[in-house]
Amino acid sequence: QLQLVESGGGVVQPGGSLRLSCVLSGANLHSYAIGWFRQAPGQERKGVGCINRSGGSAIFYLDSVKGRFTISRDNAKNTADLEMNNLKPEDTAVYLCAAMPGRGIYACSDYWPAYDAWGQGTQVTVSS
Repeated sequence: QLQLVESGGGVVQPGGSLRLSCVLSGANLHSYAIGWFRQAPGQERKGVGCINRSGGSAIFYLDSVKGRFTISRDNAKNTADLEMNNLKPEDTAVYLCAAMPGRGIYACSDYWPAYDAWGQGTQVTVSS
């Protein structure tokens, strides 16, 4: 059974950094694109970014995170990380990773129904 578990969330001051990890079990990571989403209270789930199966440069869907966030993957360890720098209060949300199978080695998406499996989420709070 495919499962995803996120970790690394917490409370950080504005300008700080956090590194979130997503561990996949029950399958091989190389078969999936990994998307990162976030959801703030009272708001819809939004795609933050995605790294495709080829492991090339990640795609970011939110202009506000471009240049501050990076996504990487390690297929040998079955992990995908979201590194967040220069965090801002508006980055406060629950962050979730998700796995999207097939659809080609370069496929990515910010359309959450395209993803088959989700982690439980990890809270990120940016506050002074």
